[in-house]
Amino acid sequence: MIDFNNKGFFKLKQNPDFAEKVTELLLDDERIVDAYKTMRDGVVFTNKRIIAVNVQGITGSKKDFTSLPYKNIVAYSIETSGTFDLDSELEIYFSAIGKVKFEFTGKSSMLEISKIISSHLL
Repeated sequence: MIDFNNKGFFKLKQNPDFAEKVTELLLDDERIVDAYKTMRDGVVFTNKRIIAVNVQGITGSKKDFTSLPYKNIVAYSIETSGTFDLDSELEIYFSAIGKVKFEFTGKSSMLEISKIISSHLL
């Protein structure tokens, strides 16, 4: 499982091409909302869960996939980007693992992701 306390992993930039790394894991009725990437690792938001991908090894052929279902979220917080501060943040509190924090640079789909999380919470 990915170490969610490692802050360096979570400076994410929107990258729709990264979503192809998880397509084989998706359920029939699951759709990708958005995908984000760091240098090698990334996060894919679907309409049912968050899939964190940790690319391992020198060649990057080994990958760790962590599935975080929205149904296990007990609370969340978003911070959208502003005029001068283009970064945004998403903090999610899961019942089993605690807080997971994602930091985004540039464009992000925070409002759409927020709506999906809310639809599973409320």
